[in-house]
Amino acid sequence: MDIYQHFRKDEAPFIDQVLSWKDQVERSYISKLTDFLDPREQQIVETIIGAGNDELQIAAFGGSPHTERKRMIIAPFYEEITEESYQLILLEATYQEKFVSLTHRDAMGAFLSSGVKREKLGDIFVANGLLQIIVAAEISPYIVMNLTSVKNAKIKLTEKELANVSIPRPNWVESSQTVSSLRLDAVLKEVYRISRSASQQAIERQQVKVNHKVVQDTKFLLEAGDLLSFRGKGRSKIVRIEGQTKKEKWRITTATLE
Repeated sequence: MDIYQHFRKDEAPFIDQVLSWKDQVERSYISKLTDFLDPREQQIVETIIGAGNDELQIAAFGGSPHTERKRMIIAPFYEEITEESYQLILLEATYQEKFVSLTHRDAMGAFLSSGVKREKLGDIFVANGLLQIIVAAEISPYIVMNLTSVKNAKIKLTEKELANVSIPRPNWVESSQTVSSLRLDAVLKEVYRISRSASQQAIERQQVKVNHKVVQDTKFLLEAGDLLSFRGKGRSKIVRIEGQTKKEKWRITTATLE
C-alpha cells in the first residue's frame, strides 16, 4: 500500500523524513528526538509510526500540557521516556509594558532575525510585561547571548524551570457549519462570516495559512484536523467532517480560538 496516498503531495518530503527516523530507530535501537513539530506534523508522525507498533513507541511534549508545538521522541518500546528526555529550556524576560507594546509576531520576528531556525523554537507567550519561549536546549545559550531586544524593548533572557510556564489553556469554541464544498475559500467564508469574494482575496493576498503554511490556492481542499490562521481575524480548525447533505453540501464541525 502506498503510504503517500493518505497525505497531501507537499507533505511527501516530511513523510520521507519520518520514515527515515523510523528506520533509523529500528536499526540502531537508539531513540530519535525531533525538533519542534507543529500539530499537523505530529499527526503525520503518529499516523506513520502508529500506536499499535509493537517495536516502537512515540511520545510528544512541548514544555506544558497546553503547548501546541512539541518535540517528539521515537524510541524502542522498552525505553523509559521522561520530561528531561525532550531537552527543553524555558527562557523568560520582562519588559516595561507601560512604554512598549509587544506581540507574538514581534517576538517571533526577533527570534528568527537572530538566526535561530523555527524548528528549534516552541511556543511563545507574550503578555502583561512577560515574554516566555520554550526552546531546544542546544540553542538556548546562543539565544541568551544574541537576543537582547524585541522591537524597541531591551530584554535579558534567563533560564527558568519549566514549571514556570505561563502558556494558558487554549479556549476552542466549537460550532457546526454547512458549507458548499471543502474548498478553503468556501470554509473560510462560513467560519469567519465574510463574503466569498473577500475570502478569495484574503487567500490570494497571502493572509491565510493552513497548518502554519501560507496557501494561495482558493481551491485547496481541507481535511479534518487542519488548522487555519487568518491574519487579523484569528485561528480556527476543522474538528470533524460529518458528511454530505442530500443537496450535496458538507456538514462540518469547526472550532475558533477565543
